[in-house]
This record gives sequence, structure tokens and C-alpha cells, in this order.
Amino acid sequence: MNKKHSKSYAQSQDYDNPLKSIREKFHYPDRNGSRLLYFSGNSLGLQPVSVSDTINEQIKNWAKKGADGYMVDWVNFHQNFLMDFESIIGGQSQEFMLMNALTVNLHLLMVSFYKPTAKRNKIIIEGGAFSSDQYAVKSQIEFQGYNPKESLVELHPREDEYCLNTEDILDTIESHGESVALILLGGVNYYTGQKYDMEAITNIGRKKGAYVGYDLAHAAGNVSLKMHDWDVDFAAWCNYKYLNAGPGAPSGIFIHEKHHKWEGSRFAGWWSNKLESRFKMDSNLDPIQNAAGWGISNSSILSMAPLKDGLEIYREVGMNSFLEASHNLTGFLEFLILSELPEISIITPSNPNERGCQLSLVIENGKSVYEALKKKNVVCDWREPDVLRIAPTPLYNTYTEVFDFIQILKKILN
Repeated sequence: MNKKHSKSYAQSQDYDNPLKSIREKFHYPDRNGSRLLYFSGNSLGLQPVSVSDTINEQIKNWAKKGADGYMVDWVNFHQNFLMDFESIIGGQSQEFMLMNALTVNLHLLMVSFYKPTAKRNKIIIEGGAFSSDQYAVKSQIEFQGYNPKESLVELHPREDEYCLNTEDILDTIESHGESVALILLGGVNYYTGQKYDMEAITNIGRKKGAYVGYDLAHAAGNVSLKMHDWDVDFAAWCNYKYLNAGPGAPSGIFIHEKHHKWEGSRFAGWWSNKLESRFKMDSNLDPIQNAAGWGISNSSILSMAPLKDGLEIYREVGMNSFLEASHNLTGFLEFLILSELPEISIITPSNPNERGCQLSLVIENGKSVYEALKKKNVVCDWREPDVLRIAPTPLYNTYTEVFDFIQILKKILN
């Protein structure tokens, strides 16, 4: 037997893992006293151990200072986090803002970046994009007085394939040409785990005169991103998955610096106004000339605070080290499935540069397999109609856990 098939090999990889001490920074869940195998960081990341202290610090500030804490601690609270996104999202700190929830932000961004005309009114999205993205895009088209049946262009994979072919994406953009107003794709597809060639897509979109944006929900903190260098117009993401900021954590947005002196339409609020003139209570907006200009309301301090701990962990690890560890750990899972469970189809691309932590599996009677895994204390994710999503996250998952998962899965299938 190849030594890579043995538990001792997995244990040796854990022993030599340069990130092994990072796992201690997380609470690891259990069920009825039994430790869980948690492979669901693509849905909700685990809680950093230090989060309680971080939240309590703000609760104590509130108790001690009341309104006096506002200008001292909270009015620019979001700025404590923006520099850390430079390596994670790929941009400059002034190109980021933290606010609202993901779909709310997509709506706010489309108010600015989807300005349809009789000639140019189409939006290109993934066929089978995450349902909330579909709702948002279709409702924006309708809000502007157009018909989604005519103005929505959906990308579909080739027959008998799950993933989109980059050439097909580019050809679709080319064929619709100057009728395209906006291209809005997921950076990583939630269902297949495919990372799109965002640089190539953005390049052709810009040449055709369309705005290009991305929903980075499954990409932020998971894959290499260079939003600024790729000349992406805008992006939005959630912080509760790979970035471990907790349920309901505020979303992030990226606005390329070329748009910071924005003269087009956008929805405004108090937080869109420059701080130095905000409290003059003038009825005329004095907009912030960076991504914060798309802000509307006060920061949600207690919800935003845990992001500090998630970002500190990424800062300690470094994005390059995270990516290397991710490629290796997910590659180990892929190796075991291909060599020991040939009846399972992996629909996620095999090229590590075209995916992140997640592998999407198609298994016969997959829903019942998923239910059986739950009974064995495995936390993963089922997505209709036929995919089991497994996301070994290198910040807290181990090679031994991956090995144990495969043994459990083999017993269920047998």
C-alpha cells in the first residue's frame, strides 16, 4: 500500500505542518460530547478563541463611555480592518468598505454600476448562480424597466459537464458585445467550487465597455485575488465563511480607485458623507471620495468586532502560506477519493489554481450519504440537486481529519 493511504502518513503531515499551531486559535465544535469532523468553513467558519474578549471589549466601552465612545472608538471602527484586506482581496485600503450584508451590497452596487439603456441593458451571470444573486439581478433588471427574459444572459456548461469553460465565457461576452451593461459572476462558484479566470473575464468585459463585478462570497480568504490589478470595477463578499467573523458579520465591498470621484447615481446616507463635514448636518451631501462613499449607515460594532480576530489570523499566516497549505490539504483529500473511492465524481477542477478549499462530490444516493455522514458527526454541506460539498480549511482542519473522513465515507458507501 502506498504510504499516502495510511493514517501514519496523515499524522506525519500534521506533525510537519507549519500551520499546526493555528488550529489552537479556534473553538472546535462537538455534538453530545463527541468531536465533530468539521468541513463546512465554506458555509460558516469556526469561532476564533479570542472573539469573546474582542466583543467584551466593545461591550465594556459601551458600559463605561456611553455616547462618549462614539467619536473615540466607533465612528471610524471599520478602518481598523481595511488594510488587512489588501492581501486577501487584492487592492488598496481605500478601495474597501465594510457595511451591510452581501446581497444588500450587491443591490447598492448595481444601483451605480447597472445603468441600462435601450442599446446596452444585458447582465451576464452564471446559469445556476447562488439563488440570492439571481433574485438580486432579476429584480434590478425589472426595477430598471426591462425584462429578465430579454436582458439576462446566463452562462451554462457544455453538455455532460458541470464547470464553465473559460473560452465559452469569453465567447459569450464577445457575441453579445455592446449590448452588455454588466458582467456579475461569483469569483468561486458555490456549487462546483470552480474559480473563474477573473482577469481574462474582466479584460474582455472592459474592452466591450461593460462594467465587471464579482460576488466573492466563496473566494474571499480562499483563493488568490487581485481585484485592483485585474481592473475589476467592484466586488462584494461576506466575512463569515473563510474569514471566520461569525454569523451575520458585515459584508465587504471593493470599489476600484478609478471610480472614487463618482459622479453617477448611488444611494447615499450619513456615512457617505466626509467625516469632517458629517456633523454639520448640511442637507447637501459632501461625498467621501473612496469606497466608503458607498456607505450609508453606522457600523454595526458588535457584529463587526469579531472580524478583528479572523483577520489577525490571516495576517499571522500570510495569504501565500494559506494558499500553499490549502492546495496541499485539498490535494490530499482529492488523492484519497480518486484512489480509494472511484465511484465518486469530483466535479471541482483538478487544477489547484482553478479552485480553493472546496471539493464538490457527486455520489449515487448522495442525499442519503449526506444524512449518514451527519449521524457520524461529519459536518459538511449538501446542495441540491446532487452535490456534497467538502471544504478542508487549512487554518483548522488536519490531514488526519481528512483521512478519518474518507474511512467513514467508505464504510457508508459499503
